[in-house]
Amino acid sequence: MTRTPQPYRLIISGGGTGGHVFPAIAIANAFKERHPDAEILFVGAEGKMEMTRVPEAGYKIIGLKITGIKRSLSLSNVWLPFKLIMSILKARRIVREFKPHLAIGTGGYASGPLMWAATRYGVPALLQEQNSYAGLTNKQLAGKVKKICVAYPGMESYFPKEKLVLTGNPVRKDILQLEHKKENACRHFGLDPAVKTLLVLGGSGGARTINESILAGLDKFMAAGIQMIWQTGKVYFPAVKSQTDGREMKRIHVYDFLKEMDLAYAAAHVVVSRAGALSISELCLAKKPVVLIPSPNVAEDHQTKNATALVKENAAVMIADKDAVANLAGIALDLLNNSDRCEQLSDNIARLGKPLAAEAIVDEIEKLIA
Repeated sequence: MTRTPQPYRLIISGGGTGGHVFPAIAIANAFKERHPDAEILFVGAEGKMEMTRVPEAGYKIIGLKITGIKRSLSLSNVWLPFKLIMSILKARRIVREFKPHLAIGTGGYASGPLMWAATRYGVPALLQEQNSYAGLTNKQLAGKVKKICVAYPGMESYFPKEKLVLTGNPVRKDILQLEHKKENACRHFGLDPAVKTLLVLGGSGGARTINESILAGLDKFMAAGIQMIWQTGKVYFPAVKSQTDGREMKRIHVYDFLKEMDLAYAAAHVVVSRAGALSISELCLAKKPVVLIPSPNVAEDHQTKNATALVKENAAVMIADKDAVANLAGIALDLLNNSDRCEQLSDNIARLGKPLAAEAIVDEIEKLIA
């Protein structure tokens, strides 16, 4: 396939969750810093979060009508082969017309058809795997791509060793050097700078257990006089609002989704979070004491493995999902009131961060398109 000369043209596909979308955007941003005239096109799955988040980041995106297999019996599974065929045909057309120098896949439904089409036309390709447990799409594409950038050692059990590059997970640069953003963060969220703040996250889609745990401990949090920035996730937001409406919650700030994550991290003294790979990478760079509640509903229980790795380094506190409702409030409040422990956790988690992950991935991209 004949490719256009410079300026470079990259096509990036990945989405479904923030864990796939935000690394893709971080890679695009890092490449744009070195090559401002580059043209970058995203390909995502229609109806998924990337169709909103990517344009917000300033990039064009085209959607494919692709979905995943439902684990339960569902009529939608009957249509999956047809959606897959149509998505592959559309992906082939996109690649032919855009003529990219390189294709990048970060996982998710749309990544499969797009990366298959790109490699079919001889376009060099690179994968970025965020987790310690490789996703199905990336495992299936591993044989077709030139390089695979990973965040954890030991990924040879999933991918060809000669293709692996340990880079870490690329994250948004705005969460670096948060110290100077504290005043602006408090003003943005309407917080008192003199009061301790708990940041509650459940990943891009929210987490039922974390929301239930905060609701269960709400009286304790309010009695302690702390402030809270609470991201529920859009699915859970109506239920949380219905259970908190009418309550005096001047210091409890509830949101369905947080766009200004740098300000949220800057305002926080302690964070409560799931233990997804991207969340872990961000927390390491934000240097915040964290209480991790791993999701039990993930492949190979990899969130527990992510969290355990931090606990072994004395860099995080972990609560099992089944114990969170009963124990989260007490543990979070104890940590907020223990400045020495917070400083210890902050110092230790900071040592695990890889702030130049996006730049390392761009290095690999440049090698493939040189």
